[in-house]
Amino acid sequence: MDSLEGKSILKNRVYLYLTEFFAGMAVMAVELGASRLLAPYFSSSQIVWTIIIGTIMIAMALGNMWGGRMADKDPNPDRLYLRLQVAAVWIAAIPVVGKYIVIGISGLLVMTVSENFLIIAAFLSCMVIFVFPLFLLGTVTPSLVKYTVGSLDDSGKIVGALGACNTVGSILGTFLPTFVTIPAVGTSITFLLFSGVLLVIALIYFISSSVRRIFCLAAVVLFVLCSILGNSNSFAFWEKDLVYEGESIYNYLQVKEDEDSVILSTNVLFGVQSIYMKNDGLTGMYYDYALAAPVLADAASKENMDILILGMGSGTYAGQCRRYFPQASVEGVEIDAKITDLARTHFGLPEDVGVATYDGRAYLKGTDKKYDVIMVDAYQDITIPFQMSSVEFFREVKNHLTEDGVMVVNMNMKSQDKGSINEYLSDTIADVFPCVYTVEVEAGTNRELFAFSDETALSNFGHMEGLDENLKNRLRMVQRELAEYQGGDFILTDDKAPVEVLGMRVIDGLIQEELGYYKDLFKKKGIRGIIEEGL
Repeated sequence: MDSLEGKSILKNRVYLYLTEFFAGMAVMAVELGASRLLAPYFSSSQIVWTIIIGTIMIAMALGNMWGGRMADKDPNPDRLYLRLQVAAVWIAAIPVVGKYIVIGISGLLVMTVSENFLIIAAFLSCMVIFVFPLFLLGTVTPSLVKYTVGSLDDSGKIVGALGACNTVGSILGTFLPTFVTIPAVGTSITFLLFSGVLLVIALIYFISSSVRRIFCLAAVVLFVLCSILGNSNSFAFWEKDLVYEGESIYNYLQVKEDEDSVILSTNVLFGVQSIYMKNDGLTGMYYDYALAAPVLADAASKENMDILILGMGSGTYAGQCRRYFPQASVEGVEIDAKITDLARTHFGLPEDVGVATYDGRAYLKGTDKKYDVIMVDAYQDITIPFQMSSVEFFREVKNHLTEDGVMVVNMNMKSQDKGSINEYLSDTIADVFPCVYTVEVEAGTNRELFAFSDETALSNFGHMEGLDENLKNRLRMVQRELAEYQGGDFILTDDKAPVEVLGMRVIDGLIQEELGYYKDLFKKKGIRGIIEEGL
C-alpha cells in the first residue's frame, strides 16, 4: 500500500464515494447517449437497444476483471485517475468523430454484407465507439474497493456504500439525460457535460497530489478542442440547408424545404416521414392513397365525419382530409410533442385540429368516441410499436369505428416474402376485420391496407361527385389496384410480436435491392470503380 502514501485526498472517503458516484452516472449517461447517437442511422428499436446494452455490459465486465487484477498487482491510484482522464477525453471526442465512424462502418459493410446489415453495423459501431471508455470506467469499482477497505471488520459496510453510490449515480445518469440534458441541449452537449464531470474528478486528484500535471494540461486542451468541434447536434452532416435540426425525448428531427414542399425526417438513413405540399395538392405519396378511406366510409352521404389519426406526424393526412372532405372533423394522436410543434410551425397544421400528446393505443383506451375513419400511421422503418401491431390493438381500433367505419394502415416496407412483417400485420388485421384490401403505393416502399366490416363499402367508390378531379383520378387508380387480402396464420399478439426482427429483414432486403448495382460494381472494379461512377 506504499503507493497510497502522500495521497492525502484518498484519506477522504467522501471523495472516493464521489468518484464511484460520478463514474456510475457517466456509464448510464453514455449508454443513453449511445442510443441517441445510433438511432438516426439504425433506428431506436429493441434490437439496437439490445446491442447497446450487451456491448456495454461486456465492456464493464472486462473492466471489472482487469481493474481488480491491476488493483492487486499495483494499487497506485495514479493509474486509476489517469484512466478516468482518458475515458473523459474519449467520451468528449464521441460528438466529434462518432457520426463519421458510424457512416464509415456502414459504408464499408453495405458493400460487403448481404444479411443482418443493421445488426452488424450497429454492433461494430457500438464496439468501436463505446467499449473502450466503458471498459476504463469498469475498472473504477474494484480499484476503489482496494483503496477504501482497511480491514475485514468494515469491508461489507464500505463495499455496500460504494455500491450504493454507484447505483444512485446510475439512477441520475438515467434520468438526467432523458428528461433534462438531451431535450434541452442535445446529445452532443450531453456527452460533453458528463465527460467534463469525469475530467474534473480526475483533475482534483492530480492537482491535490502534484503529479502528472502535464497529462492534466493535455487532457484539458483535448477536452476544450472536443467542446469546440463537437457541440453540434447535426447527425446528417452532409445536409447544408436544413430548416430545422434537433432532438426530442423520442426522436432526432430534421426539416427540409424546397420550392414545392416541406419534408420531415426522423432518421437520416430512412427517408421521409412526412411531407407538406405548398400548393395544397396531392403529394404523390401514400397519403393520397389513404384518402380512399373516407370514400369507403361513405363520406358522400355524411354531413359530418369524424377522423382520428394515430401517429399524426406533421399533419399531412389531416390537412388533406380537411381540404378534400370539408365535412370532416379531424383529430390526431402524436406521442412526440416536438413533432406537433414543428407541424404547427413549418407544415401548416391548423390550430383547430386537435392533437393529443399520447400513445395511440392508450388514447383509444381512454375514450368511448367512435370514428368514421381511423388512420394508423405510427410505423417508422423498423421502429414499429409492438403494442400497436397486435391483434388486441386492432380489436380496440375496430371497437372505436362506426358500423360503416374504415381503418387505413400505412405499412412502410413492401415485401412479398413469406412471413414478412407485412404478412404478419395483414394476417393479424384479417383476424379482426372481415374485409381487408391492400394497394401498393407506386412511389416508394409503402403499402396501404384498408379494413372494414361493411361489405358494401367498395361500392362507395361510385359516390365521388364533387371531389377534386385530380383526387378522383387517384382514387380510381386505387380502386383498380385494390387487392382483397385473405388472412393466414401469422398473428401478432401482445405476448408475441417480434416486429423488430421482422422489420430488420425487410430493411436488409431493401438495402440490397437499392445498392445491387453498386455492389456488383464493387466486386468487379473495387472502390475505385464506385468513385469513378460517382464522378
